[in-house]
Amino acid sequence: MDRSSSAANTAVPSEYRKIAERLFPRGQKPDLKAASEFAKALGVGGEYQRLFALDKNSEELLTFLEHFQNNLDLLIQKTWVEKSDEERKAKLQDEIPEFMTMIEQENFQTAIDEFSVIIDELAYLFFGIQSVKEDFTEYTFRIDAQMGLFWWYGGKLALLNESGEKNTRGDKVLWAVLLLGLCYLTNF
Repeated sequence: MDRSSSAANTAVPSEYRKIAERLFPRGQKPDLKAASEFAKALGVGGEYQRLFALDKNSEELLTFLEHFQNNLDLLIQKTWVEKSDEERKAKLQDEIPEFMTMIEQENFQTAIDEFSVIIDELAYLFFGIQSVKEDFTEYTFRIDAQMGLFWWYGGKLALLNESGEKNTRGDKVLWAVLLLGLCYLTNF
């Protein structure tokens, strides 16, 4: 599902638009300050700052990643879906360990690409067919502003791969952007 259109941008309420647009500037990678501001708008600013400052192999960060994986698995398991979508739900759960391996290997561009798919599938499990409609972002903002920002973010992740850069292992900016979503879903 492509929620990166200009229609999705106009769905962002004006009080968040500047922060949101700075996270994904046209034709550029975001900067670390933009990611930090976005984390505050998502309601995870303190945790985000604390985790971003940690060494990638620290015990605390590894514990956080374990909590993220457990919470994501629980979100998927507890989502009620039609019988016809049970296979889709199981397939999503099967993708999580590979995604976690990408993070552990600091292959952040590939992890972001996979996270984008995970978020799209999670949106479908939560919201059904509404998640593929043009007004999905606007719909989620009407439910809750922070939730709307998160789904908007999920729809924009694919933009980070437009440059086609391959040598992104350990990239701090990509880690910063990925950590935004990890923090949000861990506390969802």
